[in-house]
Amino acid sequence: MTAGYDRPETFCDRERETADLVSAVENGRNVTLIAPRRYGKTGLIQNVMRVLSERYDTVYIDIYATENLSDFVKVFAERVVSSLETKREKMVSTLGRFFGSLRPTVSPQPDGSVKWSFDLAQSEAKLSLEGIFDFLKSRKRPVMIAIDEFQQVRKYPEANTEALLRSYIQFLPDVHFVFVGSQLRLMSGMFVSPRGAFYNSTDIMSLDVIDKKKYREFAARFFAEESMPFSKAAFDELYRRFDGITWYVQSVLNRVWQKGCGFKTRRDTDEAVKALVDNRSLVFFDLFRSQSEASRALLRAVAAENVVSAPTGKAFLSGHSLGAASTVASAIENLVGRELLYKSENGYMVYDRLFGIWLRRDMAS
Repeated sequence: MTAGYDRPETFCDRERETADLVSAVENGRNVTLIAPRRYGKTGLIQNVMRVLSERYDTVYIDIYATENLSDFVKVFAERVVSSLETKREKMVSTLGRFFGSLRPTVSPQPDGSVKWSFDLAQSEAKLSLEGIFDFLKSRKRPVMIAIDEFQQVRKYPEANTEALLRSYIQFLPDVHFVFVGSQLRLMSGMFVSPRGAFYNSTDIMSLDVIDKKKYREFAARFFAEESMPFSKAAFDELYRRFDGITWYVQSVLNRVWQKGCGFKTRRDTDEAVKALVDNRSLVFFDLFRSQSEASRALLRAVAAENVVSAPTGKAFLSGHSLGAASTVASAIENLVGRELLYKSENGYMVYDRLFGIWLRRDMAS
């Protein structure tokens, strides 16, 4: 598995994080969970929902693709209704009572279920949002709702969206929220800054990488079950190469596994990484060419260094012929905002590690 949550047996560690989130929900506290993409936030949330499923109704919502309040309300309504009302008769009743301004569409699914989607006039978004929260307030069982990529609401054109959401959320004692985000600056502005609408309203959790020893033991078990060799040294090198970030480690292991020869040397990692980069080369090329000349030069320079602690320093600028510090500073702000560069504790780096590898390979060819 390289995408999504499968079952507890294929979910590595996160015991402390799972326990902390479960405890917060059970004790009536909302939580803000912040970590860069591909650290395993979604898998953690789904594991928590599995633990809570006997006592709570659960709803997972990803709002990354939403661009305004109307988009948010449509996605929010679709996921809430689909997750909490499984019988068609109850869905029809619910729509009539709470969602008068939403125009539903029912799409049959191959497994026999139906998918609800909604159309909504932008002028009716706030009224429909109120209906969703009234519906949640009417629930007899407690509800846990996880909203992924929650920082998107700060980018909506409508003013005071955060304050509007909090005005409803704070009056739902039996509905507990986990606000999940990948952009530290935006999430901190919403939940940590005194000026943020959600200031001091949630527990704050950050997600680090999985411990190397626990991850190695977890991976080794699956290879051992199929009597395939597994090298501690090869795994440790893979973990170091990608700083233990879950998605990259898991993606490489998946491709090594599918060959059926075991995980023996660094060469196994190299071959898997090459396949991952090759599969994305056209996408990376298009992405790179769509940037300005200054951004392309900066991306290549950061990729060459891997991590850059002083991107406007004289040594970095002159070493890569980047020109004026002000031009580079502007390009950095743009690339960080578009999540092409990421500011880690050690400095700036290309956000997508595979894109960084592609850039270095492109420079060498």
